[in-house]
Amino acid sequence: MRTAAFILIMVLIPFLFTGSAAAQVNVITPDHVYYNNIKSVKFNQQGDPLSMPMYTIGGGEKLELSFDDMDNDVKNYYYSFVLCNADWTQAQVNPFDYMRGFSETRILDYRLSSVALQRYTHYSVQLPGTNSYPVKSGNYLLKVYLDSDTTQLAFTRRMFVVENKAGLSGYIQQPVSPKLFRTHQKVNFEVNMGALNIQNPFDQVKVVILQNYRWDNAITNLKPQFINGNVIKYNTEIDCVIPGGKEYRWIDLRSFRLQTERVQRSEYHSSSTDVYAVPDHERADKVYQFIKDVNGKFYLATLDDYNPNFEGDYASVHFSFVAPEPYAGYDMYIFGEMTSYECNSTNKLTYNGASRAYEGTLFLKQGYYNYIYGLVDKTLPHPKFNTDLTEGDYWETENNYTILLYFRPLGGRSDELVSSITLNSILNRK
Repeated sequence: MRTAAFILIMVLIPFLFTGSAAAQVNVITPDHVYYNNIKSVKFNQQGDPLSMPMYTIGGGEKLELSFDDMDNDVKNYYYSFVLCNADWTQAQVNPFDYMRGFSETRILDYRLSSVALQRYTHYSVQLPGTNSYPVKSGNYLLKVYLDSDTTQLAFTRRMFVVENKAGLSGYIQQPVSPKLFRTHQKVNFEVNMGALNIQNPFDQVKVVILQNYRWDNAITNLKPQFINGNVIKYNTEIDCVIPGGKEYRWIDLRSFRLQTERVQRSEYHSSSTDVYAVPDHERADKVYQFIKDVNGKFYLATLDDYNPNFEGDYASVHFSFVAPEPYAGYDMYIFGEMTSYECNSTNKLTYNGASRAYEGTLFLKQGYYNYIYGLVDKTLPHPKFNTDLTEGDYWETENNYTILLYFRPLGGRSDELVSSITLNSILNRK
């Protein structure tokens, strides 16, 4: 009886841990900040604050992660990685199969702020480290937490590890459909399967298209239009078409002393600074105008020859969107990398009847920021962020489209990231 019970326990243990791991990942949101004291999270390729956090196995690239803790003290922050599938569900793979070195690593590089009126602690780390690094391609969820305790999760970020096993090529063009001709952009691309052993492209191959690195409007569940030998072509008029949007709005916060671009006025207090942005207006009915933007991203910088990482200051930045009356049945949000591409209470705007405008405040560090306004339908069970009424859509808009190609081998337990390419709607336009 004792032997039988032992065998039963050993059989059930993997299922118990698998279930708990799946439950844990389901409650963790990628690209989300859980603590209010965490600000200015940046995760990108080393030296390029406008890039995706992606590196190639064996390529020698490094990623940079940095953030500020507004408590202005020293804490023990740790990070670890979780391998995920193309849809960001946790892969059922043992960490020993996709990681080498330690399962978690402490962030040792930190510096207390100086010069700045607002006090904080700046943390930074280069990834992957020599003592902890992924060896398997795919999507990874980076988790940063306190005191080696994963229940004290501070924030998460997406990370991409690619192992080039296939080829991608493509271009952007205007859709043929009269309904989409002036407002949408069409992504045409093809996959060269290379040496991959693909028996069933419809099941083994997955493609994700990101517009300006956003996941809230990503194109997924694409099916090949046709297969020609070793080449899979995707260029359907329905699946690969996405609204063009409009160039992002911007505000220059590189200096709080000078009245920089799109700053209406600033108010200085003994322990804080308030910056009021020039009021914004609806652009959906305006003629398209090209503006050089950074496609929704932000970067930290100062005009005073200070180091923005630990000498950059913070201010409460007040935004307003002029509207004669509120949009009935909708909530309005300000949106971009500075809000982690999320819609929540921190970036929700409130309508002020006296000023006849939506108003909201964000606590931002010195730098250059892109953003847009959008609406969320409160009557829908699963509403999506929509900019049709606030920004409009134009096929001429300059956008970056990142195509991610995933492959699952026969009998494989995770989606491998085997190729990626970024196409620009102007530079790669046909």
